[in-house]
Order: sequence, then C-alpha cells, then structure tokens
Amino acid sequence: MKIPQLHIPDGFINAPVSILFLVISAFFVFLALRGAKNQLDEKVAPLAGLAAVFIFAMQMINFPVAAGTSGHLIGGALAAILIGPWAGVLAVTVVLIVQALVFADGGLTAIGLNVFIMAVLATLGAWYIFRLLQKIFPKNRIGFLSATAIASYLSVPISAIGFTLQFALGGTAAITLDKVLIAMVGVHSVIGIGEAIITVLTISAVLSVRKDLVYGASNLKLSLVN
Repeated sequence: MKIPQLHIPDGFINAPVSILFLVISAFFVFLALRGAKNQLDEKVAPLAGLAAVFIFAMQMINFPVAAGTSGHLIGGALAAILIGPWAGVLAVTVVLIVQALVFADGGLTAIGLNVFIMAVLATLGAWYIFRLLQKIFPKNRIGFLSATAIASYLSVPISAIGFTLQFALGGTAAITLDKVLIAMVGVHSVIGIGEAIITVLTISAVLSVRKDLVYGASNLKLSLVN
C-alpha cells in the first residue's frame, strides 16, 4: 500500500485509532468554537469565510514535488496568522469536512485523523511558532514576514510527524515506521517551501492594504511598512 499524502484515506489507519482521533479532534473543535468568539468581530468574520474559500481552492491544486509525488497547501499557518488560531482551526476543519463529503478527498472514517494533523497540529503549531519568533525577530515588516515564513514552513513537517504518530498507533499498511517517517517528513519538508511562499505572499498582500485585518499583527505597536 502506498504511503498517502495529507489527506488520509479510509482504511489506512485502523478503526480504534480513527475513533480516538475523532474524539480528540472534536475536543479541539469545541475549544476552537469557544476561543473563536474572542477572535471574530465584524471585520474578521467575513475574512474568515474568504480564508476558508481560499484554503479550499488551494488544497484542491496539487503541485509536483518529486517523481510520482505531489503536495498542496495545508493553510493552517495562513488561517492562524490571518484570522486567529482558533478561528483558523474552525476554517480548516470546515474545508476538510467539505472535501471529504463532496469530493471524497480524505476518507469519511478518517475525518478525525485529518482534522487533527491539518486543522489542529498545523494551525496551532504554526501559531505558537509564529508568536515565539515574533519575540525574537525585529519588530518590522521583514521580521513579521520572516516569522510567518518559518512558522508556515514548519507547520507542514509537523503535520507529517503527526501522521507518523497516527500510523505508529494504528497503521494497517505493511510499511515499517522508519520508512513512513522518512518518506512523510522528507516529502513534506519540500512541500513546506511552497506553503511558506504562498502564505507569505498572501499575508503580505493583506498587510499592504489592510494591516488591521491581519490578526497576527493586531498587537503590534509599530508600522509594518519598513
């Protein structure tokens, strides 16, 4: 059986582990529903919908990585920095559910697995890396976008490691764990470059016209022009 890219299909992870991560993901979605109340206002709420549509569209477009391998934008970092981490978790979750139900992109029984690695790990992981780097990098546009680039890049292999954990707990394919880890992290370390480029370009464009709409820039007491 071939190692899947992110999204996980039905049957690749056994039922008990799939159910476990469905419960875990549901818990995080519950937290996101509560947390998003403080992140979504009259300005950000419409942007959240647009962000979900954009992530949906970009996830449907695959780009080649190596022979027989392709990848797509996850969008967790983009959502977290643009509309906030909890609202971002919700946006990516909605995208994943629609893709599974309408386009069979990711299995129905694997929704919890996919939500955990892409909506939870990628989004929250990117956010906390981004916030840490903001404390280290210069307080200007270059520092802000550098933190965005690194956080979005790292969110992809983080998701791949999350998948490897799920496979270790309940993988059904006759593939050794070390091969899964090397394949997933290796490929997604390359895919992360595309993730970083798309995220930086998108955030930079919004910053240029409406800095106040970028959640990650809301607490900065400085101009991001320089």
